[in-house]
Amino acid sequence: MTVKVLVVDDSGFFRRRLTEILSSDGNIEVVGTAANGREAVEQTLALRPDVITMDYEMPVMDGITAVKNIMQRCPTPVLMFSSLTHEGARITLDALDAGALDYIPKNFEDISRNPQRVKQMLCDKVHLLAKSNRGVWSRPASVQSAPVAAKAVPARASAQRQPAAEISPALVARPVTTSVPLRSQRVANDTALTASSNNPERKAYKLVAIGTSTGGPVALQQVLTQLPASFPAPIVIVQHMPAAFTNAFAERLNKLCNIDVKQAEEGDVLRPGLALLAPGGKQMMIDTRGMVRILPGDERLNYKPSADITFGSAAKVFSNKVLALVLTGMGADGREGARLLKQAGSQVWAQDEASCVIYGMPMAVIKAGLADCVFSLNDIAGHLVEACS
Repeated sequence: MTVKVLVVDDSGFFRRRLTEILSSDGNIEVVGTAANGREAVEQTLALRPDVITMDYEMPVMDGITAVKNIMQRCPTPVLMFSSLTHEGARITLDALDAGALDYIPKNFEDISRNPQRVKQMLCDKVHLLAKSNRGVWSRPASVQSAPVAAKAVPARASAQRQPAAEISPALVARPVTTSVPLRSQRVANDTALTASSNNPERKAYKLVAIGTSTGGPVALQQVLTQLPASFPAPIVIVQHMPAAFTNAFAERLNKLCNIDVKQAEEGDVLRPGLALLAPGGKQMMIDTRGMVRILPGDERLNYKPSADITFGSAAKVFSNKVLALVLTGMGADGREGARLLKQAGSQVWAQDEASCVIYGMPMAVIKAGLADCVFSLNDIAGHLVEACS
């Protein structure tokens, strides 16, 4: 099936270059271009593309305003182009809030130096977004995200850091020897098993670990903003994001949430009511004293940060006292870490297909028989509070 794409950018050179790159894929057709946000809205209504690539800084109407208009009038998957700066990260997060599904760095040097890599990444994302769950992202933002209030209390200072103990990053996944009780049911695409427990296990969890990718920023915002400041467990989060974005995302969440949220740093101490976001381009692990280790990103690993690495270290340290969540995202990151958690006796939850933007990571966990519970995104926060009480 051919994916129809609308290219939106105020630079004529960039529109032509993107058109060339996308058109080199036999399954992608560029059906139109636009030089500003207003033209983008008009072309979307006229051409009904499957995917839109969108710049954010344009005359007449900027990209974020255009995304809002498109989502109101003709919901369409939008891939934002972003600069790898703190300000670019902030704008991109605003675009995701407005309804954009994903983003890609706008780096002219990469296009000239690594044209094949850029082509592969861009075309892969376009194909992925064309298959995304329209029932989730086409809803108004007010439905997708719960309303949040400004933080009632100032963020507490980071706990005093101490030297971190060494822990090996080598995680060897072994097959699970015990079965996970699941009740099979047919889902929309007949490809996954869905866990059906309505009574998740309640215990004094020592850690909540979350892994997510595409669609994750909005999903995380919805879950975390519903947690009370008195939430009794520490939280660690792996969101697939470039290094330039994770600090801005953590700052954004910290302003919106009752709990404290920060980008994780070497030696950070886990404590209740604090969520630590893994820095982009690196790996986050937990050592035996409940402190965070930040390690360089291994080029052999596809994901930096990787949920498998963080989940695996949590299993080694906290055994059966971890509650792991695998939310919307492409790929299977988190599955092998979930396997280690299950071997240690911990709980693993997955987001259901109907509420995922991309049903990749949760599906991998569910199909492997590793999910104890499968919940809609709207229900996860309430079950988290109940399970950890």
